[in-house]
Amino acid sequence: MTVLGVSVYPDLRPLEEIRAYLERAAKHGFTRVFTSMFSVPGTPEEVLALFTEFNAAAHACGMEVSLDINPECMDRLGATPNDLSVFAGIKADILRMDGAYGEDDNFAMLQNPYGMKIEYNASALDPASIEALVARGVDKNRILACHNFYPQRYTGFRWDKFREVNDRLSRLGIRIGAFVASHAPDSHGVWDATCGLPTVERLRDYPADLQARILAAAGTTDIFFGNAYATEEELSAVEEALKPAEPRYIKPGLEEEIASWECFGLHLDLESRKIVRVEPLYDLSPVEREILFDFYPLLDMGDSSEWIWRTRVPRVFYADETIVPRRYPGAEFEVGSVVMVNDNYRHYAGEVQVVLRPIVNDGTRNLVGRIDPEEMTLFDVIHDGDLVTFVPAR
Repeated sequence: MTVLGVSVYPDLRPLEEIRAYLERAAKHGFTRVFTSMFSVPGTPEEVLALFTEFNAAAHACGMEVSLDINPECMDRLGATPNDLSVFAGIKADILRMDGAYGEDDNFAMLQNPYGMKIEYNASALDPASIEALVARGVDKNRILACHNFYPQRYTGFRWDKFREVNDRLSRLGIRIGAFVASHAPDSHGVWDATCGLPTVERLRDYPADLQARILAAAGTTDIFFGNAYATEEELSAVEEALKPAEPRYIKPGLEEEIASWECFGLHLDLESRKIVRVEPLYDLSPVEREILFDFYPLLDMGDSSEWIWRTRVPRVFYADETIVPRRYPGAEFEVGSVVMVNDNYRHYAGEVQVVLRPIVNDGTRNLVGRIDPEEMTLFDVIHDGDLVTFVPAR
């Protein structure tokens, strides 16, 4: 299940203002809050007093607190890897290590008697370091990983590297955090952030709900707004995009069909899905609209070409329906076109296909929709056997 969070900055805004934001976020299902502790100026006593009050306010909103620290911050506050009592005293839930220690000290922190989780910097720490801790028998429920955010435009994490790190951490069963950018006017964050605070540079200017869907599809389990304050509309959109999948109607007979897919190595989680927004085109027939937006499940069986993502399942269950050919004047279907095989190729009629490379329009496919280029980023992380739900674009 995806956990949603926000980031706030008690050194930049008054606590009452922050409290009101946390209350709004909590109403939309947000249960974690991230904040930077090491960047807050003041004496140790002042810093601890500030975060004692802040943690209490966050807990009153039902939120778990992740404090961003580093070894220098720990030294300043009188903490050591073997003694985290100063953080227990302010009722911290999670210590996010922007800079980690060596393996033995990291191991010692994970053995703390207070039940505090330790969250490692997934953008900077080699996954091998976390693999080594897991190999030593550490309780994996105490280990988290969270990527950095990047205030400076063009400096965010590389998309392919992000996916590579997430793949390695996912195999360990570690929860992975990352940040999306709010596009709220006059937002704020650390280091005079004015361009949002996302993890992945490629996603910086995408709508917040699309950023969140892409991160989730790439294995991210804990998704935070990096800058504050996200708008009510953004909070609601992310909540809606990542809410747990409701049980979907499966046509009679499909259970047996699904069971037969195990011979392809496909073991489906029918409660999990990746959501893609599609702009429907033309006046779709009732059967075209039902196949595109209501049929479940849609998935690629794993033997498609480089040219299309293809779900062949609907053709079996709509074999008696007519997919009337619709004339499309273009010689080619462009990338992002959503097409449905029509009755000019009767055996495959009803298949839904997404064009990944331009293909020739030979009259056997109806153009039924179009996917925005930014939305097509999802197909970098939609894998064989992943369940996909198409929803109408806003």
